[in-house]
Amino acid sequence: MTQESLHGPRCVALIGPQGSGKSTLFDALMAAAGQPQRRSGNGPGHPPGTEIRLGQASFLGDPWTLLDCPGNVEFCHAAACALAVADIAVVVVDPDPTRAAMAAPALRAVEEAGIPALVFLNKLDSLTGRVADLLEALQPHARRRLLLRQVPWREGDRIVGHLDLVSERAWRWRPGAPSEPAPFPEAMRGREAEARGALAEALADADEAVLEAIVEDRSLDPSALYRPLTAEEEAGHAIGVLIGAAEHAAGVRRLWKALRHEAPEAAATAERHGVPAGEEPIAQVFRTQQAGHAGRLSYIRLWRGALKEGGALGGQRLAAIWRFPGGEPTKAAEARAGDVVALGRLESAATGDTLGGPALAFPAPPPPSFALALAPAERKDEVKLGAALARLIEEDPALTLEQSAETSETILHGQGEQHLRLALEKLQAQVKLETHRPRIPFRETIRRPVRQHARLKRQTGGHGQFADVTLEVAPRPRGAGFAFVDRIVGGAIPRKFIPACGEAAEEAARKGPLGNPVVDIEVTLVDGGFHSVDSSDMAFATATRMALQEALAKADPVLLEPVEHVVVTVPNAFTPAAQRLLTARRGQILGFAECPDRPGWDEVQALVPATELHDLILELRGQTLGLGSFRHRFDHLAESRLRPG
Repeated sequence: MTQESLHGPRCVALIGPQGSGKSTLFDALMAAAGQPQRRSGNGPGHPPGTEIRLGQASFLGDPWTLLDCPGNVEFCHAAACALAVADIAVVVVDPDPTRAAMAAPALRAVEEAGIPALVFLNKLDSLTGRVADLLEALQPHARRRLLLRQVPWREGDRIVGHLDLVSERAWRWRPGAPSEPAPFPEAMRGREAEARGALAEALADADEAVLEAIVEDRSLDPSALYRPLTAEEEAGHAIGVLIGAAEHAAGVRRLWKALRHEAPEAAATAERHGVPAGEEPIAQVFRTQQAGHAGRLSYIRLWRGALKEGGALGGQRLAAIWRFPGGEPTKAAEARAGDVVALGRLESAATGDTLGGPALAFPAPPPPSFALALAPAERKDEVKLGAALARLIEEDPALTLEQSAETSETILHGQGEQHLRLALEKLQAQVKLETHRPRIPFRETIRRPVRQHARLKRQTGGHGQFADVTLEVAPRPRGAGFAFVDRIVGGAIPRKFIPACGEAAEEAARKGPLGNPVVDIEVTLVDGGFHSVDSSDMAFATATRMALQEALAKADPVLLEPVEHVVVTVPNAFTPAAQRLLTARRGQILGFAECPDRPGWDEVQALVPATELHDLILELRGQTLGLGSFRHRFDHLAESRLRPG
């Protein structure tokens, strides 16, 4: 720590919707801290905007780690992982009120993480309306009150700077350079007084001194406003809102100074997470990266203690410690509490793991919404593909792998088309792949009962094969499954052969006349005949299979498709669109209601055939500004006119 530093290492996560300018703000913050800009990802095979981008710098002597999080909803788990180790979040929003709903996932993520936050209204140089309108559009998507701390300084139609409502100071923006203090513009006195009064009224409920000043019509000095404002932010009751234009460095140093004064210390964040007191190092892994020649890197936040190269953490020896000044990886000899570093070759550490102490909470990946079946183009590459998939899922826990016993497919599940496309590109660099849409596990059943006789009589020299069976095959209620019933009387078939008949009937039902497992049928053995020498278990099993296969073909077979119970979550403005989308996919709408924990959002429930769900997420996001999501579970089997294929 330099002599000017008042604080230990702190970490800020930049989150917000795609297109809001997070990466531009990241670059501007790094530049303002004297570090070169760096727009690429941190590792090979990682396109910008699909992973956490990490940079480290010092501002006014204080050490910082910046985490630039993906804005694409398909990579939202990376943002949640960053929030789990950050001290404070900056939610970056663009100035278009019609796009305010797109900030909802970021604001919700802040709430779920329980982390202090600021909102940065970016690209204010392109604002055409009022900031108040933008704030009004944003507020329904945030549980905490959004408190405007700055207002634009307008000269005619241009925004040339901002006015700080707490300090009552004016700052003129200079493209590509720090803003400079300026005389307060008299033409803006009325607008500033109105906005400052609104801020004071918002704080009056939490501070008696502010309330008294309002009642007595007294002016408030800066400290009288700043104290309750920061107290409300620290308590998680409010989010301060700052403005700027990162592309022109406007408002960036003001944001730095707000972070410097208001971001909690790492020790306070560790306490919030429940890290116990002590001296031994405790760290949490928030990202795993396969970093080419550098090998496997585990990115950690060190909550307690200190680390040295060659030392140990959680019983594992440390190969190397990496820092990222300006975003560039640089080896370090040590790390101290609060640092964000990467550790080399911690082979047994996974994303979310706590090393050196009791397990700390960590966000679980969202449920998958898109899937592809994959296989190596050449069978000799099966082992290579398995190893590549294991590394891929280590790196991205939002991907899950399924080995389907029913369809004999390897299925990769993820958060959307782009998410899986990136995953497949990484795999294709190691092994040539073939991919296709996962097959649906259809079933079939019958509509009417039949009676079927079959006789097996073969003579091949020596003992022959003889069995005679009569079956009655009938449909059962949906979901009742398969049943075998023995109604043999009078010794028509000896008892010792009947178990073989039952096993053969169940085996034969695994593939019906339409090519799928047969369900919800009752097979009753009602009569038969035997030979004292030539009858055997094998003969009766063969005769039973013959009889059942013939019976099923005559019993009006019908295809059954799985139907899923689907819950779609959308802003209520898109509820009608979601209902139309589900209906167009043969869905039966069950109803909709407001989300109990998300004001302004609805949950639409429906029963939808599984065959219609493969690309549902693509169309849903396309019709809801990328905000829609869904979850589903198997509900029942239903008759279908489709043919499997």
